[in-house]
Amino acid sequence: MQLNRRQMLKWMGATTSLALGQPALFARAATGTEIELEAAPVMHKLHHAPEAQASTLWGYDGQVTGPTLRFRQGEKVTIHFTNNLPEPTSIHWHGLRIANAMDGVSGLTQEPVQPGESFTYEFVAPDAGTYWYHAHHKSWEQVARGLYGGLIIDPAEGEILPETQDHLVIMDDWRLNETGRFDAASLGAPMDWSHDGRLGNWLTVNGESLPRFSLCKGASHLLRLVNASNSRIMEIDPERFGGKIISFDGQALPNAPTALGYKPLLLGPAQRVDILVEPQESFTLEELSREPFAFCFFDVTTPCENVAPFVPPRPNPLPVPAKANRFKFDLRMTGGAMGRLGDIVYQGEKMQRGDFQRTKQFWAFNNVANLAEEPLFTVKQGEAVELNVINETAFMHAMHVHGHHFLVEDRDGNGVEFDPLWRDTFLIGTQQSTQIAFVADNPGKWLFHCHMLEHAASGMNAWFQVEG
Repeated sequence: MQLNRRQMLKWMGATTSLALGQPALFARAATGTEIELEAAPVMHKLHHAPEAQASTLWGYDGQVTGPTLRFRQGEKVTIHFTNNLPEPTSIHWHGLRIANAMDGVSGLTQEPVQPGESFTYEFVAPDAGTYWYHAHHKSWEQVARGLYGGLIIDPAEGEILPETQDHLVIMDDWRLNETGRFDAASLGAPMDWSHDGRLGNWLTVNGESLPRFSLCKGASHLLRLVNASNSRIMEIDPERFGGKIISFDGQALPNAPTALGYKPLLLGPAQRVDILVEPQESFTLEELSREPFAFCFFDVTTPCENVAPFVPPRPNPLPVPAKANRFKFDLRMTGGAMGRLGDIVYQGEKMQRGDFQRTKQFWAFNNVANLAEEPLFTVKQGEAVELNVINETAFMHAMHVHGHHFLVEDRDGNGVEFDPLWRDTFLIGTQQSTQIAFVADNPGKWLFHCHMLEHAASGMNAWFQVEG
């Protein structure tokens, strides 16, 4: 049994008398570039109602959400990771253009870290911005259980906003049962894998239920929104609280801060957006996919002392793909409920009617489900790639390219809302086509997958090769 809307509203009614603390924004103050990080089970209460029970989750360094890691652009970072979970795992540093061996994809770039064992990640972060890290072994389960945290790369030079003006907002939806506990029994449900993915019934920010942030009146505040949900697309309207867009997926817009120009903002799983606010009064962050649901509260207080001005970030030096002499590749997405299942090949064999439920492989790229032995394509280092993605399914998808940022150049022949628009994850609507382009300057085997994590596990998972 899951919590229904009436139960949720009943529990929410207790919030007026409930004292909610400031979330742990920067739980780890990164005082150096060599740190220890541990994954282990943790007890954590996801719903604020007095009758709600704590859940057995998985977290980094004993907390949900995991500690925020913060480094300077260009620094060499060493992270000694220890796995104290009951199963193997690995860590992906989402959005960072780092060496392939450090990308953290279990089964492709590294072997999974076994229980009780350790692995050292070393990398240099080339780009400033808002990123995050999360498990990349059985991600559909491990991320759902809480294995993720924030990752902020500050510019190599210049001042940064103090923590009183810089707010990490990691949003997640959880599926809770009638006791308020994490519904572990529903993990891996075929209905989720073949439809929208795992959708929750309760939202948290930084692992907290209905948190409150304190903001200084009239000061510039940066809200770093991260969608850590398995599959939910968050609908946010920055216009409701006077927000201006600074960057998407860590990459600053050239004319930032700027108004969005349309609404609502759709923030897919794994996507990030940095929003600048200069509030005069308190406001809420609402999810708008159905009736507005306020899940995060910002209390504006009297002006603060030692307020720092906001300086728009410089765009990162990303390689721009030339228009001519591109390697062009068409990718068709098929399958899923209400989609075409008949032509899907899995592990070298065409699947028959009963194979779909048995294997839970419901989706395909160019008729191939899940990681094949051969790459989607192979290109040489430095080659410009143009990828035309056609979604022939009945659902939206959030497509993520590992190891590279790309330009979103066109949607259905109508261009894009911002030019240039750099992303590492893009949303594609049902029966929509999207053209992206990037310079394949990072050698290795790179994953391309849907970040609706159940979709990736059930077929939308492939890789491409960059030969160095």
